[in-house]
Amino acid sequence: MRAADIMTTNVFTIDSLATVADAIALMQDKKVRCLIVQPGEDNAYGIVTETDIIYKVVAKDVDPESVMVYQIMTKPCIVVNPDLELKNVARLFAETGICRAPVIQERLLGIISVTDLLMKPKISAQPVGDTLSSKIRTTLLHNRIAADAQMEIDQECESAWDVVEEM
Repeated sequence: MRAADIMTTNVFTIDSLATVADAIALMQDKKVRCLIVQPGEDNAYGIVTETDIIYKVVAKDVDPESVMVYQIMTKPCIVVNPDLELKNVARLFAETGICRAPVIQERLLGIISVTDLLMKPKISAQPVGDTLSSKIRTTLLHNRIAADAQMEIDQECESAWDVVEEM
């Protein structure tokens, strides 16, 4: 599988001259953990993450209205080619310590994260029939456990009545 196969295509961007307060509001509104910073004159993308905001603004008790995104963002950021194999994306993340990166090929195509690497390949690699079989096995297992528990309770009740009758 390649990065393009599991990347998130709904990516939100922000201008580097926006305030951190604007970035926080957008991240909260869109329920995302990072924003891609639009390229400036140097044509390089940047990234601002919730970690950047926490460590560089909130922890230092700085007013988010007084700080611009370009002051805390990572730029240029590490980018991923959409054709990169997932094992190589994982290796890149491990070697650089990043958790997410924009997927770019001439333009911004999406974003890929460690969560994507963990969750999406399993979902997309599992055929529909296997999903159904898995659900059936899980349901049978739960029913078997419930039936065994009920049988155990029934046996305990019988034993208790035997003791009562002996008295």
